[in-house]
Amino acid sequence: MSDATVPIARRVREYLDAHPPLGDALRAGVANYAAMGRRVAGDLGIRQLDGVVAACRRYPRGRGEAYGEGAVRRVLRKSRIESRSKVAAITVQLGTDVLQRLGDVVEELLDENLLCRVIQVSRGTVILVDEDSVSRVTRPLRESNVVRVRRGLVEVAVTSPESIEETPGLLRLLSGLLATRAINIVEALSCYTDTIFLLDEKDLSAAIATLTQALV
Repeated sequence: MSDATVPIARRVREYLDAHPPLGDALRAGVANYAAMGRRVAGDLGIRQLDGVVAACRRYPRGRGEAYGEGAVRRVLRKSRIESRSKVAAITVQLGTDVLQRLGDVVEELLDENLLCRVIQVSRGTVILVDEDSVSRVTRPLRESNVVRVRRGLVEVAVTSPESIEETPGLLRLLSGLLATRAINIVEALSCYTDTIFLLDEKDLSAAIATLTQALV
C-alpha cells in the first residue's frame, strides 16, 4: 500500500507513535496543534494540513496511558538506585570456542560474588566485569578473540518490585530522562526487577541526580 492510499489519520498516528516526545506532548495537552500539524505534515509530505491537525487533536483520546506512565511512576516510587564504579566492558568475537574458554572464568567470578554479566549480541559477546577482573577474562582468549576492552565505566541499576515485569514503559522513561541530560548510555539492560545502565564515569553524578528525581 502506497503512502498516498494510507488514511491521513493512520499515517499521523504511526508517525507520532514513532516520535515519543511529540506524542507525549499531545497526551499531556501542552502542544500547539497547529504547530504540531505543520511539523507532522511537513515530515510526511502531506498537503492536507487540516486533516493532519485533526488527527493530532484525536491522537491523545484513549491513549493517555498508552505507555503506562502512571503505572511506571507508581513502580518507581517503590524502586531504589544502586551504582557500581570501575566497570569494564569486554567485547569478544562470536563463537562457541570463545564461550567455552570463558566458562571457567565466569564460574569463578560468580563464585567469588564479583560482577560478571554476559550479554550475547548479534556480532559477539559483551562481558561486564570489575576493572580488576579484565585480565582474568582476557587471559584464556586469543588476542584476535578480543574485539574491544572499554574501561572507566559505571553501572547504575534501578531495582523495582516484581510488578515491573508487567508494567511497560520504564526503560523508555528512564532512558529518555538520561537523554535529556545528554548522558550517553553505553549499554542498557532490563532483566527481571533491574533496569541497568552502563555509563561513562564522568556522567555518574548527573545520572544519579536525574534518576533519583524520577523516583520521587
